[in-house]
Amino acid sequence: MTTISVIKADVGSFPGHSRVHPAILEKATEMLRKAEGNLITDSFVTHCGDDLELIMTHTHGEDDPGIHKLAWDVFIECTAIAKDLKLYGAGQDLLSDAFSGNVKGMGPGVAEMVFEERASDPVLVFMADKTEPGAWNYYLYKMFADPFNTPGLVIDPAMHEGFVFEVHDVIDKRKVHFSTPEESHKLLAYIGAPSRYLIKYVYRKDGLIAASTSTQRLNLIAGRYVGKDDPVMVVRGQSGLPSVGELIEPFATPVIVAGWMRGSHHGPFMPVGLCDANCTRFDGPPRVICLGFQICNGKLIGPVDMFDDPAYDRVRSKCNEIADILRAHGPFEPHRLSLEEMEYTTLPIVEKELTDRWEPI
Repeated sequence: MTTISVIKADVGSFPGHSRVHPAILEKATEMLRKAEGNLITDSFVTHCGDDLELIMTHTHGEDDPGIHKLAWDVFIECTAIAKDLKLYGAGQDLLSDAFSGNVKGMGPGVAEMVFEERASDPVLVFMADKTEPGAWNYYLYKMFADPFNTPGLVIDPAMHEGFVFEVHDVIDKRKVHFSTPEESHKLLAYIGAPSRYLIKYVYRKDGLIAASTSTQRLNLIAGRYVGKDDPVMVVRGQSGLPSVGELIEPFATPVIVAGWMRGSHHGPFMPVGLCDANCTRFDGPPRVICLGFQICNGKLIGPVDMFDDPAYDRVRSKCNEIADILRAHGPFEPHRLSLEEMEYTTLPIVEKELTDRWEPI
């Protein structure tokens, strides 16, 4: 069985929250390559905005302490480089001083899946910056439950029965499974509130794993605002699953997500090639990149930069137009997030200061 683990963290960036420094990418690549042939089978290091992204294949399954310790060690070493260079927010996603067997709950985002390789196994790794894990909800629904996006749901016998979505409630710490198409409306009732209800896994009805996402919410872990979660997602395609084209087609529609500046604003989710994965306008707009691989005996064949394509120029143009409209709202909603989502900003402090000034009406 092959396991793919995508583990990310913001360990420091320059200038401000824009991008990962080349020295950090080099150090992470060096450390993972040393582990190849021993702990891991293969690896690839990249970035999306200011987030360091570690893509690893191995045979140890999900939540393996050795794999997670390797990622943690990479983040610690890269944080040291960030501090030496006085990069911004050095180690900001590392919420603990000591590794405790698993990086979950310690700040980094994690998406993993275990599968038996098929004769041909395309895998897409999606990585985002300046947004929250619920940003994937819309896209996963379109990929695996909307026949207007994915005609394979109608014409491919292997997909005709639909898919099962595992949804996590990150507030009450519970999960539920929805079977589509028969429970599509129930599923949408929850995932339409992406700040709380997140799609964690998608399975085919026969149990074949199709998608896995990171669901870590930094503010819920730390109890304060420490940065947006900048999620990752792993999706398999073809041969009884949506085609690669069906998997990336939803990103041709501009969708508004939470995050952007200080993690406190709504903004358009812009699909870009790796060369444009640098968040500069108002620390954004929120970006998503997609790297495509073929998996061969645990090896990562690729990647192909899936959004480095003029076919996505129009959606990028629309995202810029939406950014103009939202920015014009300044500190007003809906550009600014709701008060509930602003919980870990200075607003509670202001409210406390004004306690004696409020009068009954």
